Amino acid sequence: MKKIAVIALAILASGLLFSCKKAVKEDNSLEDIKKRGVFILGLDDSFPPLGYRDEDSNIVGYDIDLAKEVSKRLGLEFKAQPIDWDAKEMELSTGKIDCIWNGFTITKEREEALSFTKPYLNNEQVLVVRNNSGIKSLSDAAGKVVGIQSGSSAQEAVEENKTFADSLKNIVFFKENVTALNDLEMGGVDGVVMDSVVAAFDITVSSKPLNIVPEVLANEAYGVAFRKEDVKLRDEVQKILEEMEADGTVEAISEKWFGRNISVIGK
Repeated sequence: MKKIAVIALAILASGLLFSCKKAVKEDNSLEDIKKRGVFILGLDDSFPPLGYRDEDSNIVGYDIDLAKEVSKRLGLEFKAQPIDWDAKEMELSTGKIDCIWNGFTITKEREEALSFTKPYLNNEQVLVVRNNSGIKSLSDAAGKVVGIQSGSSAQEAVEENKTFADSLKNIVFFKENVTALNDLEMGGVDGVVMDSVVAAFDITVSSKPLNIVPEVLANEAYGVAFRKEDVKLRDEVQKILEEMEADGTVEAISEKWFGRNISVIGK
């Protein structure tokens, strides 16, 4: 009886080990994308200067230029795929896109579900107001109506800053930052919480009568996000970005969009 029990336990253990090995999916992400021949980037196409549509409706931007060069060095065709930012994680998990690369903030919560590259750009969440608003600090926004892009890191920044959030009269959610800024200019809201990189670019290019409150809501960093299991693809993209930084390509792209090198790749 003892021998039978031992044999049974051995069979059970080997079966469990085999099942565990089968459950661990092999990472073929890099090989698969090279076979397919296309690198599909998911983005909000109204997020200047990182990814947006120009006057001819072409998708352009800092992130787009970086990703195009990465695709070229991977030997792949590049495709920018506009997505609903609220559903970005679902778009990635279902395989409709290969990565989220569009000023996507790295957070602990997101890192649990996704594989991020190292940061490539730093950013802050800031409050944008009209020049004549009288709002000089975050506390001055008490009792005011503030706009936020739904599903953005700006929303998370406000929710995590309870004192600021509780002081507001109301929060209005927008699908895009561009729409929120237009509403701010027209007086529909008193302020918009958003990425400083995007806000500064929009104010400079559009000459809207807006300014950024100096006090920062949250400091953050942008990364490129892949499916959790796509580690090989992520690592190859990281490797290429570091090569681009070393050979001056990133500096040239940064100079084009920001007038200076603000990249944090390899730093």
